Amino acid sequence: QVQLVESGGGLVQAGGSLRLSCAASGRAFSAYAMGWFRQAPGKEREFVAAITWNSRSTDYAGSVKGRFTISRDNAKNTVYLQMDSLKPEDTAIYYCAADRIISARILGVTKERYDYWGQGTQVSVSS
Repeated sequence: QVQLVESGGGLVQAGGSLRLSCAASGRAFSAYAMGWFRQAPGKEREFVAAITWNSRSTDYAGSVKGRFTISRDNAKNTVYLQMDSLKPEDTAIYYCAADRIISARILGVTKERYDYWGQGTQVSVSS
């Protein structure tokens, strides 16, 4: 079993920044890729960013590329999402997720690729 706990969400004005954290416990965190997804009201959960187990590779949704940065600290069992230049359309519940494949070299961008999820943290961006 893996437990994932997100934190760092909140209300921010457009153009502002937030840093989300996701603390993991249970499975060997450092052996698995991690991802961030988000879900806005009435919409499907969508991919935001992912990072390989060794931080050598990252991937981003086109809508956040250049504004968001994913990183991880395996010593702290934590993955981060730095969100800059936030827009109202970034408003959503943000979830972190753990890859189902150990030491994967190719990052997954679909929900089905991830088998453990956090409870989510709300991010609201006002215009």
